[in-house]
Amino acid sequence: MIIIGGGPAGMTAAVYAARKRMNALIITKEFGGQPMWTMDIENYMGYQFVTGPELMEKFDEQVRKFPIEIKYEEVTGLEAKADGTFTVICADGQYQAKVVIIASGKRPRRLKVPGEVEFTGRGVSYCATCDGPLFAGKAVAVIGGGNSALQAAIEVSAFAAKVYLISLHGYKADPIVIEKLNELERPVIELMGYTTKEIKGSQAVEKLVAANNATGELSELEVQGIFVEIGLEPNSEYCKGLLDFNEYREVVTDCRTRTGLPGLFAAGDVTNGPDKQIVIAAGDGAKAALVAYEYLLHKRSQS
Repeated sequence: MIIIGGGPAGMTAAVYAARKRMNALIITKEFGGQPMWTMDIENYMGYQFVTGPELMEKFDEQVRKFPIEIKYEEVTGLEAKADGTFTVICADGQYQAKVVIIASGKRPRRLKVPGEVEFTGRGVSYCATCDGPLFAGKAVAVIGGGNSALQAAIEVSAFAAKVYLISLHGYKADPIVIEKLNELERPVIELMGYTTKEIKGSQAVEKLVAANNATGELSELEVQGIFVEIGLEPNSEYCKGLLDFNEYREVVTDCRTRTGLPGLFAAGDVTNGPDKQIVIAAGDGAKAALVAYEYLLHKRSQS
């Protein structure tokens, strides 16, 4: 078995595969996935409170208790062979397997505005948990209206001198997150109904240009940091043309993590599952490994 991805889904799949005495290989750029960007986790069973990196460290420890091979590489292609096996293509080589679990998760969606690429790492960030403390005492902007954006604004408000929260429409966040935002001692400056147009600066970010959607009026905000929190997009490019995607380019699966190809399974946030949660991704990973094991047993009995 090859497992593509080292987040909650991939690591859980690896542990379940190892317990079934399957020969498993994990291929991932890095361990942890999206939880590595999350500071406050209060809904993962067994932990009243835990940070994302702490939880993923526990996952990592458990994976390494088993003889699971790990390759730190980026997957660039996936092919299905006529004999029912699969080839996973990486920059440094190719790997064959009888079954594959796609658990490559998602990555931050970009704004696609002038200045974003140039200032990434020089004021533009996609992880408030990782980079927030770098902007202590400075003015920052958080862009987005969902849970991640509001949570980022709450986190950075603890040390930033000024926080703008820019959302295209209204907030699409859980009530408890909105309550936390409203209860801040140092309230953020909310710009609801604004679109980010440009990021300016010389060596680093200096200004953010935003347009009022109703009037078209432009505002130049003097900020040194910009946190982009406008959602995620799946890491599924390497299997384009091989599998069915939905309109969000997520891999379509049934309730047993099966894709349209026998022997090819998918788990976690890369799939069309309706809810993106750590506990759901981990459950998907466990399910995918068990269903893959059943598939191999059935295939062996027919040969």
